[in-house]
Amino acid sequence: MPRRPHYHVYVVELADQVWNAARFRKANPDYEPGKPLVYVGMTGLDPDVRFDKHKAGIQANRYVQEWGLRLLPHLYERFNPMPYQAAREMEVELGIQLRRAGYGVWQG
Repeated sequence: MPRRPHYHVYVVELADQVWNAARFRKANPDYEPGKPLVYVGMTGLDPDVRFDKHKAGIQANRYVQEWGLRLLPHLYERFNPMPYQAAREMEVELGIQLRRAGYGVWQG
C-alpha cells in the first residue's frame, strides 16, 4: 500500500537584517521594500518541527537559523500535504509567486 502524501512546503518570515547579506540581496533584485523577506522550503516533516531544526542548527539554512522569525502558514497551508515530487515543484513555484509579489525570497 503506498504511503499517504506527507511532504510539505513551508515559508519562514526572516528578520529585516537578512537584507544585509549580499547573497540574499543579489538573489532579489526586484524586491519591493516593505514586503516580507522569506525562506521557502520543503520537508517530509511537519513544518513546525522543520523550523525548530533550522533554529537548532540541524540541517539548517543559515538565513533561517540566524534570522528566522516565524512560519507564515497562510502562505502554504492550503497546499499541504502532498507527494514528494509535487512538493519539490511547489517549492519552486511558490518562490516564483512570492518574488512576483515583491517579496524577498531565499529557497531551500
